[in-house]
Amino acid sequence: MSPIAGEPATQDFVEVRLPAAGAYLSVLRTATAGLAARLDFTLDEIEDLRIAVDEACAILLQQAVPGSVLSCVFRLVGDALRVTVSAPTTDGRAPEQDTFAWTVLSALAGEVDSSVEEDRTVSISLYKKRGAVPGQL
Repeated sequence: MSPIAGEPATQDFVEVRLPAAGAYLSVLRTATAGLAARLDFTLDEIEDLRIAVDEACAILLQQAVPGSVLSCVFRLVGDALRVTVSAPTTDGRAPEQDTFAWTVLSALAGEVDSSVEEDRTVSISLYKKRGAVPGQL
């Protein structure tokens, strides 16, 4: 994995790959909570991040290719956690950013972004810093 621009080259990361089906999202919620706790996030911050990861996955699962794999990469960067969820999709549309779901993601995670690869894999990235005031990065 190549480092993300502006972030240290050496960083802790965890990647979880599982079937692109809602029945498996509890695995990601548990991983999210455990990694956020490792960074000493507060209980409220952990819960916000768990909900944000769940919401990002729900957005992707709506257009995921049936039988495909959902990938979630957690990067621990200082006192922040970057979570990138991606899945191959049927139409390769980036999530609309003027929806209620996107507003919820932004409120819960702080920084939210999405991208679409040439192979129609859609990714949603969440960046949450420990102790950040809601609405600030």
